[in-house]
Amino acid sequence: MNNSMGATKWMYAFLTSLLLLTRSAAAPQTAADTPVLTTAADIPLPGPAVRFDYQSLDPASGLLYISHMNADHLIVFDMRARKVVANLPGFNSVHGVLVVPQLHRVYASATGLHQVLAVDTRSLEILGSAGPIDYPDGIAYSPQQDRVFVSDEHGGVDAVIDAHTNRLIAKVPLGGGAGNTVYDPRTGNILVAVHHLDQLVSIDPARAVTTHRLSLPGIANPHGIALDPAAHLAFVAGEANRSLAVVDLDAMRMLGKYQVGPDPDVLAFDPGLNRLYVSAESGEVAIFHLSGRSLTRIGALRMPRAHTVAVDPSTHLVYFPLENLQGHPVLRIMQPAGQSQ
Repeated sequence: MNNSMGATKWMYAFLTSLLLLTRSAAAPQTAADTPVLTTAADIPLPGPAVRFDYQSLDPASGLLYISHMNADHLIVFDMRARKVVANLPGFNSVHGVLVVPQLHRVYASATGLHQVLAVDTRSLEILGSAGPIDYPDGIAYSPQQDRVFVSDEHGGVDAVIDAHTNRLIAKVPLGGGAGNTVYDPRTGNILVAVHHLDQLVSIDPARAVTTHRLSLPGIANPHGIALDPAAHLAFVAGEANRSLAVVDLDAMRMLGKYQVGPDPDVLAFDPGLNRLYVSAESGEVAIFHLSGRSLTRIGALRMPRAHTVAVDPSTHLVYFPLENLQGHPVLRIMQPAGQSQ
C-alpha cells in the first residue's frame, strides 16, 4: 500500500471517530438511559445462599413474608425497621405464601410436604395444615367464601381449602398444570393460569367449578399473574416464550402481547405509579408503565436470580430477595429513581 494513501485513510478514520464521539457526548440523555429504580438498601437475610420463591406483603402491619424455598424457612421481614423479625422453620420446599390480614393468618405452600400450612401472624405458630396436594404453589383467598385456593402445578387442579377448618374440601380440574392463582376482587372469582392449554381460567369459588376459559394465543405456558383491579386488567406471563399478555377481565379478551426476560416468573403491580414489574428466572426484570389499557416498556434491570418481586403500594418500594450476593442471601430494596426514603 502507498504510504501517503494509507496516511490519508488513517486520518479520515480518526476524524470520523472524533466527530461521532463529539456528537455522542453532546446528545441529550434519553429515557432509556435513565434508571427506573435505584437501590435503597441491601439487607442481609438469614440462612444459606439458596433459592427464594413467592413473597406476600401486608402494608398495614408493615410485614413482608418471604418463602426461602430451598432453606425450608419462611422469613418475616419488618419493612419499616428494615430487619428480619422471624425465620420460621418447618416449611419444606416452601413455594407460595399469602398473608390474609383479616384472618391474622399467613398461608404457605410446603411443597415438599404436599401441604399448605396456616400460620398465626400474631404468635407465628403453625395452626394447621391441609392436603395432600401434589405440588402446591401459588395461593389466593376468597373472602366471601372464606376459602383458600392453591394451584397444584403438577396435579392439574386448583385445590380448595376451608379457612375455618384448614381442611382440603375440593379440587377443581383445570386440564393442565396450574400456574399462579389470584383473587379478582371485582368479580369475586379466582383466576388461574393453565400451562400447556395456554389459558386463563376463571373459577367460581362458591361452587368450586370453572366458569370461563380464555385462550392466550402466543403466550406459551402462562404462569405468573398480576392484577390491576381498578382498570380490571390481568397481566399474564408466558414462561416458555418470554411473553406477557394484557387481558381485559370485563370482556375476557386479550388486548396485547409484549416481550419480557427469558422464563418470567413473578409479577407485581404498583397501582399508584401504574407500574408493572415482571421478574424472570434469567435475572432480568422488565418494567412497564400502564397507560389506559396498554403497556410501555420503560426499563429493565439485571440481577442474579431476581425471579421474585413484591412492591409496597404505600411507599412504592420494590423488594427482590437475591439468593447469592458474594456468598450470602440479601433482600435488595429498590426505590423509583429520584425518590428518597
